[in-house]
Amino acid sequence: MLHSTLALSLLLIAVTSNLAMAIKKEKRAPQTLSRGWGDEITWVQTYEEGLYQAKKSNKPLMVIHHLEDCQYCQALKKAFAENEEIQEMAQNNFVMLNLMHETTDKNLSPDGQYVPRIMFVDPSLTVRADITGRYSNRLYTYEPQDIQFLIENMKKALRLIQTEL
Repeated sequence: MLHSTLALSLLLIAVTSNLAMAIKKEKRAPQTLSRGWGDEITWVQTYEEGLYQAKKSNKPLMVIHHLEDCQYCQALKKAFAENEEIQEMAQNNFVMLNLMHETTDKNLSPDGQYVPRIMFVDPSLTVRADITGRYSNRLYTYEPQDIQFLIENMKKALRLIQTEL
């Protein structure tokens, strides 16, 4: 009886140990605020925090609206994360926020709630409706081939701070 209880206990320990190792292997790295858009970039967590940081730091807020299951968002994210110039400007010159949900600020959806959508808010907390992408039907969308255009718009957002504020 003692022998079978000991054998059963050892079997239970072995199964539990193997199960624990399997669970550890399946765990993914914790999700960061970057969500793959650039791990070296300092991201704010909420729109309200972004507005506060933009005003406090006198830097424009760049808001990226996207969804994880959107193929266009994923393609843009890849191009964005791989571009060194964008990553450097985003880290040093912008307050950065990426959202997978809509904000309550209707100024961030003047032509609809589509994704991907990138908008700029200046430190005076004004949504820059004059900094748009290439497309007339979705003013604030960018595609992977528009990365250079996005870089120019980021530079424009920085210039407008110096000339207008």
